[in-house]
Amino acid sequence: MQKITHPQFLDWLKKEVRISLGCTEPIAIAFAAAVAAKYIKDPILKITGQISENLYKNAMGVTIPGTSYCGVNLAGAIGGNSDAGLEVLKGITAAQIAEAYALNESGKVHLDAVEADNFIFIDLTLYSLNNRCRVIIQENHTNVTDIYVNNIKQTLKGEWVRESDDNLLPHFSLKEASDFVNHVPIDDIAFILKSAEVNTALSDEGQRKNYGLNVNGALSQARKNGFISTDLLSQMLINTTAASDARMGGAPLPAMSNYGSGNQGITVTMPVVTLARHLDTDDETLTRALALAHLVAISIHARYSRLSALCAVSTAAMGAAAGMSWLLTRDDQTISYAISNMISDISGIICDGASNSCAMKVSTATACAFKSVLMAQQNSTAGERDGIVSSNVENSINNLCQLALSPMRKTDKEIISIMTLK
Repeated sequence: MQKITHPQFLDWLKKEVRISLGCTEPIAIAFAAAVAAKYIKDPILKITGQISENLYKNAMGVTIPGTSYCGVNLAGAIGGNSDAGLEVLKGITAAQIAEAYALNESGKVHLDAVEADNFIFIDLTLYSLNNRCRVIIQENHTNVTDIYVNNIKQTLKGEWVRESDDNLLPHFSLKEASDFVNHVPIDDIAFILKSAEVNTALSDEGQRKNYGLNVNGALSQARKNGFISTDLLSQMLINTTAASDARMGGAPLPAMSNYGSGNQGITVTMPVVTLARHLDTDDETLTRALALAHLVAISIHARYSRLSALCAVSTAAMGAAAGMSWLLTRDDQTISYAISNMISDISGIICDGASNSCAMKVSTATACAFKSVLMAQQNSTAGERDGIVSSNVENSINNLCQLALSPMRKTDKEIISIMTLK
């Protein structure tokens, strides 16, 4: 790996830890429609387009925030404020939702799933009586690469200018991330504490009201009935899962995402926040632990594709394990052991699209992270005789990511086929 500099670590955090309202796949579709709508001043009569199979998979079953509806076509019909990026649907009105629903029900919105080179790909066209605008997004959720108005290609400007490959940030190791977190001036990373604030608010909302499958509600009721203990682990599961319940169930609150996913951001953040509260740590300590958690999750996910057949909350939870290990020990070996344990445990969880059931996977990954940290504290770790785990944690991570990049692509196609044929 190329040696990464202090500013590059900060760039990684600012690029990949971002506010997002709603599941990022339907949000990306709404964002594309909102961009196109800026170029058409008269009423929209029809919307057509194509999106990548992976994006379709992650957009078809999740509730659109602020509504009680789900669906790829409806996300495209709503549009919103493109200037807000991943918060494109912030402030949408009941009238806008009703108008989008009527357009969709009239059969005038049609988006097809297609096999694409980029896992994130949207090619969407809005039509009015006399004009049309086509917008293409590739590689990440708000990366506009092409805009055509009445077949005339537009010059991209500002935040829509595509980032060249020469400007991509270098990958980094867990040890490099740990060294950065231990030595960076706290003022440089103070912004990361916002992830605790935003995701805690989402968790509180999920515990206040039933959303999605209400997984956290089942756990809370089990505690009241004496079926599970009122302890740190159960509180960690409830706090983390509640945020996912709310997010996937359409709560009108944002999440702080990690690597393009709110559920990943929730899974990185909330276990660390819960443990920090239990330990009564100060804000600086929590900030450093969260920065490490986010960076480790980024380091792992950057080694495979943004969307795949591998459930990304499992790798996000490895970031949480790193953050919790740092809170408890400040020891790089404990961090490595915890992540190796997780790779040996939950590497097989598939991603079968974004939906309310994601909260169940969030719960599973969180429990695994905490268990793996506790084992690591006792110097207990999976080793090179244990499946895909190697003696070096970086090699173990690479082995896991290679599965996501290569053989799991066939798995992904089968998952998409099953889902689209239901």
